[in-house]
Amino acid sequence: MSIIHKTTMSPTKLELLTPWLPQQPWYAAAGRPPELSRVGGFRLDDPKGEVGIEFMVVRDDAGDRPAWYHVPMTYRAAPLDGAERALIGTTEHGVLGQRWIYDGPHDPVLVAQLIALLQGCAEPQAQSESHTPDPSVTVGVTGAGFDVLAAGAAGATAVANGPDGTRLLLDDGGPALHVTRVLRAEPGAEPGAEPGAESGPDSGPESESTGPLGHVSAGWRLSEGGEARGRYVVLYGGDTAS
Repeated sequence: MSIIHKTTMSPTKLELLTPWLPQQPWYAAAGRPPELSRVGGFRLDDPKGEVGIEFMVVRDDAGDRPAWYHVPMTYRAAPLDGAERALIGTTEHGVLGQRWIYDGPHDPVLVAQLIALLQGCAEPQAQSESHTPDPSVTVGVTGAGFDVLAAGAAGATAVANGPDGTRLLLDDGGPALHVTRVLRAEPGAEPGAEPGAESGPDSGPESESTGPLGHVSAGWRLSEGGEARGRYVVLYGGDTAS
Protein backbone atom coordinates (compact mmCIF):
# COMPACT_ATOMS: atom_id res chain seq x y z
CA MET A 1 0.00 0.00 0.00
CA SER A 2 1.15 3.52 -0.78
CA ILE A 3 2.70 5.79 1.84
CA ILE A 4 1.31 9.33 2.11
CA HIS A 5 4.10 11.67 3.17
CA LYS A 6 3.08 14.62 5.34
CA THR A 7 5.36 17.12 3.64
CA THR A 8 5.47 19.99 1.18
CA MET A 9 5.16 20.19 -2.60
CA SER A 10 6.33 23.25 -4.51
CA PRO A 11 4.39 24.13 -6.52
CA THR A 12 1.37 22.39 -5.02
CA LYS A 13 -1.00 20.23 -7.05
CA LEU A 14 -3.65 22.96 -7.04
CA GLU A 15 -1.09 25.52 -8.20
CA LEU A 16 -0.18 23.25 -11.11
CA LEU A 17 -3.83 22.64 -11.99
CA THR A 18 -4.69 26.36 -12.02
CA PRO A 19 -3.08 27.08 -15.43
CA TRP A 20 -3.69 23.55 -16.76
CA LEU A 21 -7.46 23.27 -16.27
CA PRO A 22 -8.48 26.19 -18.55
CA GLN A 23 -6.64 24.49 -21.43
CA GLN A 24 -8.92 21.44 -21.26
CA PRO A 25 -11.95 21.11 -23.59
CA TRP A 26 -14.22 20.18 -20.67
CA TYR A 27 -13.38 23.23 -18.53
CA ALA A 28 -16.54 25.30 -18.02
CA ALA A 29 -15.44 28.74 -16.71
CA ALA A 30 -13.87 29.97 -19.94
CA GLY A 31 -11.94 33.23 -19.65
CA ARG A 32 -11.62 33.09 -15.86
CA PRO A 33 -8.68 31.77 -13.82
CA PRO A 34 -9.72 28.81 -11.65
CA GLU A 35 -10.28 29.19 -7.90
CA LEU A 36 -9.57 25.66 -6.74
CA SER A 37 -9.90 23.59 -3.60
CA ARG A 38 -9.55 19.84 -3.13
CA VAL A 39 -12.84 18.21 -2.15
CA GLY A 40 -12.52 14.46 -2.67
CA GLY A 41 -10.96 11.49 -4.37
CA PHE A 42 -9.05 8.28 -3.71
CA ARG A 43 -5.85 6.50 -4.67
CA LEU A 44 -4.75 3.24 -6.22
CA ASP A 45 -1.47 1.44 -5.61
CA ASP A 46 1.09 0.73 -8.30
CA PRO A 47 2.10 -2.93 -7.71
CA LYS A 48 5.72 -1.97 -8.44
CA GLY A 49 5.60 0.93 -5.99
CA GLU A 50 7.04 3.37 -8.53
CA VAL A 51 4.10 5.52 -9.69
CA GLY A 52 1.69 7.45 -7.50
CA ILE A 53 -1.95 7.20 -8.66
CA GLU A 54 -4.62 9.62 -7.46
CA PHE A 55 -8.18 10.33 -8.59
CA MET A 56 -8.70 13.89 -7.34
CA VAL A 57 -11.85 16.02 -7.28
CA VAL A 58 -11.41 19.80 -7.17
CA ARG A 59 -14.05 22.47 -6.73
CA ASP A 60 -13.74 25.58 -8.88
CA ASP A 61 -15.42 28.77 -7.67
CA ALA A 62 -14.38 30.90 -10.64
CA GLY A 63 -17.74 30.72 -12.43
CA ASP A 64 -21.18 31.96 -11.53
CA ARG A 65 -21.78 28.60 -9.85
CA PRO A 66 -19.28 26.13 -8.38
CA ALA A 67 -18.06 23.32 -10.63
CA TRP A 68 -16.53 20.01 -9.58
CA TYR A 69 -13.79 18.51 -11.77
CA HIS A 70 -12.43 14.98 -11.66
CA VAL A 71 -8.69 14.96 -12.39
CA PRO A 72 -6.92 11.57 -12.27
CA MET A 73 -3.17 12.13 -11.90
CA THR A 74 0.03 10.12 -11.74
CA TYR A 75 3.27 11.09 -10.02
CA ARG A 76 6.58 9.86 -11.42
CA ALA A 77 10.27 10.15 -10.53
CA ALA A 78 11.21 10.63 -14.20
CA PRO A 79 9.45 11.77 -17.39
CA LEU A 80 7.07 9.32 -19.07
CA ASP A 81 8.25 8.67 -22.62
CA GLY A 82 5.87 9.94 -25.28
CA ALA A 83 3.56 11.70 -22.81
CA GLU A 84 4.79 15.28 -23.15
CA ARG A 85 1.31 16.58 -24.04
CA ALA A 86 -0.15 14.94 -20.92
CA LEU A 87 2.30 16.61 -18.52
CA ILE A 88 0.51 18.81 -15.99
CA GLY A 89 3.79 20.03 -14.53
CA THR A 90 6.75 19.25 -12.30
CA THR A 91 7.04 19.81 -8.58
CA GLU A 92 9.57 19.43 -5.79
CA HIS A 93 8.39 16.94 -3.18
CA GLY A 94 9.78 17.49 0.32
CA VAL A 95 10.69 13.81 0.74
CA LEU A 96 10.85 12.26 -2.74
CA GLY A 97 12.44 15.12 -4.67
CA GLN A 98 11.40 16.19 -8.16
CA ARG A 99 8.19 14.68 -9.46
CA TRP A 100 6.57 14.74 -12.90
CA ILE A 101 2.76 14.95 -12.67
CA TYR A 102 0.67 13.64 -15.58
CA ASP A 103 -2.96 13.63 -16.61
CA GLY A 104 -3.71 10.08 -15.51
CA PRO A 105 -5.72 8.69 -18.45
CA HIS A 106 -2.58 9.03 -20.57
CA ASP A 107 -0.46 6.98 -18.15
CA PRO A 108 -0.48 3.20 -18.78
CA VAL A 109 0.12 2.45 -15.09
CA LEU A 110 -3.05 4.27 -14.04
CA VAL A 111 -5.07 2.65 -16.84
CA ALA A 112 -3.84 -0.82 -15.88
CA GLN A 113 -4.77 -0.33 -12.23
CA LEU A 114 -8.14 1.16 -13.15
CA ILE A 115 -8.90 -1.97 -15.18
CA ALA A 116 -7.69 -4.07 -12.24
CA LEU A 117 -10.05 -2.15 -9.94
CA LEU A 118 -13.00 -2.89 -12.22
CA GLN A 119 -11.96 -6.56 -12.32
CA GLY A 120 -11.86 -6.74 -8.53
CA CYS A 121 -8.07 -7.13 -8.46
CA ALA A 122 -7.17 -3.75 -6.92
CA GLU A 123 -8.40 -2.06 -3.75
CA PRO A 124 -9.11 1.69 -3.57
CA GLN A 125 -7.07 3.53 -0.96
CA ALA A 126 -7.82 6.62 1.12
CA GLN A 127 -6.67 9.82 -0.50
CA SER A 128 -4.73 11.24 2.46
CA GLU A 129 -3.95 8.29 4.76
CA SER A 130 -1.28 5.61 4.37
CA HIS A 131 -2.20 1.91 4.34
CA THR A 132 -5.92 2.69 4.57
CA PRO A 133 -8.49 1.18 2.18
CA ASP A 134 -11.41 3.40 1.14
CA PRO A 135 -14.64 1.35 1.27
CA SER A 136 -16.71 4.33 0.08
CA VAL A 137 -15.41 3.73 -3.46
CA THR A 138 -17.69 1.20 -5.13
CA VAL A 139 -17.39 -0.79 -8.33
CA GLY A 140 -20.13 -2.42 -10.39
CA VAL A 141 -19.52 -4.57 -13.48
CA THR A 142 -21.93 -6.75 -15.47
CA GLY A 143 -21.04 -10.18 -16.81
CA ALA A 144 -20.53 -8.73 -20.28
CA GLY A 145 -18.37 -6.04 -18.73
CA PHE A 146 -15.92 -8.61 -17.39
CA ASP A 147 -15.57 -10.00 -20.92
CA VAL A 148 -14.82 -6.52 -22.28
CA LEU A 149 -12.26 -5.89 -19.54
CA ALA A 150 -10.52 -9.19 -20.27
CA ALA A 151 -10.24 -8.24 -23.94
CA GLY A 152 -8.87 -4.80 -23.07
CA ALA A 153 -6.53 -5.84 -20.27
CA ALA A 154 -3.49 -4.73 -22.29
CA GLY A 155 -4.54 -1.10 -21.73
CA ALA A 156 -5.80 1.80 -23.80
CA THR A 157 -5.11 1.83 -27.54
CA ALA A 158 -6.12 5.50 -27.83
CA VAL A 159 -7.11 8.40 -25.57
CA ALA A 160 -9.62 11.03 -26.74
CA ASN A 161 -10.15 14.21 -24.72
CA GLY A 162 -13.36 16.10 -25.53
CA PRO A 163 -15.97 18.43 -24.03
CA ASP A 164 -17.83 15.49 -22.44
CA GLY A 165 -14.78 13.98 -20.76
CA THR A 166 -11.99 11.58 -21.65
CA ARG A 167 -12.48 8.30 -23.49
CA LEU A 168 -9.96 5.47 -23.34
CA LEU A 169 -10.40 2.95 -26.14
CA LEU A 170 -9.58 -0.54 -24.87
CA ASP A 171 -9.79 -2.34 -28.19
CA ASP A 172 -10.08 -1.43 -31.86
CA GLY A 173 -13.65 -2.74 -31.81
CA GLY A 174 -14.87 0.12 -29.63
CA PRO A 175 -15.04 -0.87 -25.92
CA ALA A 176 -14.02 2.14 -23.86
CA LEU A 177 -13.63 3.62 -20.42
CA HIS A 178 -15.24 7.05 -20.09
CA VAL A 179 -13.58 9.25 -17.46
CA THR A 180 -16.13 11.76 -16.19
CA ARG A 181 -14.44 15.15 -15.87
CA VAL A 182 -17.27 17.45 -14.78
CA LEU A 183 -19.16 15.94 -11.85
CA ARG A 184 -22.79 16.96 -11.47
CA ALA A 185 -24.26 16.43 -8.02
CA GLU A 186 -27.98 15.84 -7.68
CA PRO A 187 -29.89 17.39 -4.75
CA GLY A 188 -30.27 15.13 -1.74
CA ALA A 189 -27.49 12.74 -2.72
CA GLU A 190 -26.02 10.79 0.17
CA PRO A 191 -22.74 8.88 0.26
CA GLY A 192 -23.41 5.35 -0.92
CA ALA A 193 -26.65 6.26 -2.68
CA GLU A 194 -27.11 4.48 -6.00
CA PRO A 195 -28.00 5.83 -8.49
CA GLY A 196 -29.49 9.05 -7.08
CA ALA A 197 -26.37 11.19 -7.45
CA GLU A 198 -24.83 9.63 -10.50
CA SER A 199 -22.95 12.09 -12.67
CA GLY A 200 -21.92 12.41 -16.26
CA PRO A 201 -23.26 10.95 -19.50
CA ASP A 202 -23.93 7.55 -17.97
CA SER A 203 -26.95 8.61 -15.91
CA GLY A 204 -30.06 6.57 -16.48
CA PRO A 205 -31.15 2.95 -16.57
CA GLU A 206 -28.57 0.30 -17.31
CA SER A 207 -28.77 -2.95 -19.21
CA GLU A 208 -26.13 -5.15 -20.78
CA SER A 209 -27.53 -4.44 -24.24
CA THR A 210 -28.03 -0.65 -24.12
CA GLY A 211 -26.28 0.84 -21.10
CA PRO A 212 -22.92 0.98 -19.38
CA LEU A 213 -21.27 -2.33 -18.54
CA GLY A 214 -19.54 -1.11 -15.40
CA HIS A 215 -18.58 1.89 -13.32
CA VAL A 216 -16.46 3.22 -10.46
CA SER A 217 -18.41 5.46 -8.08
CA ALA A 218 -17.19 7.69 -5.26
CA GLY A 219 -18.12 10.84 -3.39
CA TRP A 220 -17.00 14.44 -3.05
CA ARG A 221 -17.78 17.36 -0.76
CA LEU A 222 -20.18 20.11 -1.78
CA SER A 223 -19.79 23.84 -1.17
CA GLU A 224 -22.59 23.82 1.41
CA GLY A 225 -20.82 21.26 3.56
CA GLY A 226 -22.79 18.24 2.36
CA GLU A 227 -21.62 15.39 0.17
CA ALA A 228 -22.57 14.03 -3.23
CA ARG A 229 -21.79 10.86 -5.09
CA GLY A 230 -21.35 9.96 -8.72
CA ARG A 231 -19.58 7.89 -11.32
CA TYR A 232 -15.94 8.80 -11.82
CA VAL A 233 -15.45 6.21 -14.58
CA VAL A 234 -17.87 4.27 -16.79
CA LEU A 235 -17.21 1.17 -18.89
CA TYR A 236 -18.98 0.95 -22.25
CA GLY A 237 -19.17 -1.86 -24.77
CA GLY A 238 -18.42 -1.52 -28.46
CA ASP A 239 -21.94 -0.47 -29.45
CA THR A 240 -22.21 2.37 -26.91
CA ALA A 241 -18.67 3.68 -26.52
CA SER A 242 -18.78 6.15 -29.37
